[in-house]
Amino acid sequence: MKNFFILSFMASVLAISCKEAPKKEVEAPAKELSILEKIAYANGYENWKNVQELKFTFNVDRDTTHYERSWLWKPKANEVTAIAGDESLTYNRNDMDSLAYEKNGGFINDKYWLMAPINILWDQNSITSEHSKNVEAPISKKNMQKLTVLYGQEGGYTPGDAYDFYFTDDFMVKEWVFRKGNQEEPSMTTTWEDYQDKGGLKLAHMHQNEEGNFKLYFTGVEVN
Repeated sequence: MKNFFILSFMASVLAISCKEAPKKEVEAPAKELSILEKIAYANGYENWKNVQELKFTFNVDRDTTHYERSWLWKPKANEVTAIAGDESLTYNRNDMDSLAYEKNGGFINDKYWLMAPINILWDQNSITSEHSKNVEAPISKKNMQKLTVLYGQEGGYTPGDAYDFYFTDDFMVKEWVFRKGNQEEPSMTTTWEDYQDKGGLKLAHMHQNEEGNFKLYFTGVEVN
């Protein structure tokens, strides 16, 4: 009888030790971000959903001349106010007359200069892109990564244009080349510098050419 109890006990211990350990839930691997997403997120894209208003003044200094115009954008309502001197025009981008359409061309240009690293993600269905590594940047001559973005031939204000973004390993753009109509020669080459955090968005406030006689910059930037 004693041996029976010992054998029964050993069998119970063996049965317990042979039970499968509880399985841990295996998390699905995180989706690898595309290069467009990596650049956009490096510039604060995840905070865009919180933006109610974006206000900025677009400035250009070329040699001794100065030009500026201001914008107030309410993205959730898709409403834009164009301000030039004492004149202003408020319009909704979903319903534009000919005057608003003309003004909106300036807004698209100025917004792109301010937010291109995020804008290219918004435009992903309208562009093709090519990513290269260890490419010499045109102004600093430093090795950087390069993303070439080519817009389609139809739609938009400047169809068929190409942009070469030069960025460091933190995915922050440092220089770019604009090539009108995807021509081989650069139409304009400038820096991307003076990054400032505005409402969680990292925005470059200064762009200038290698000679320093052209500066495009932003003042009065407010993100609410």
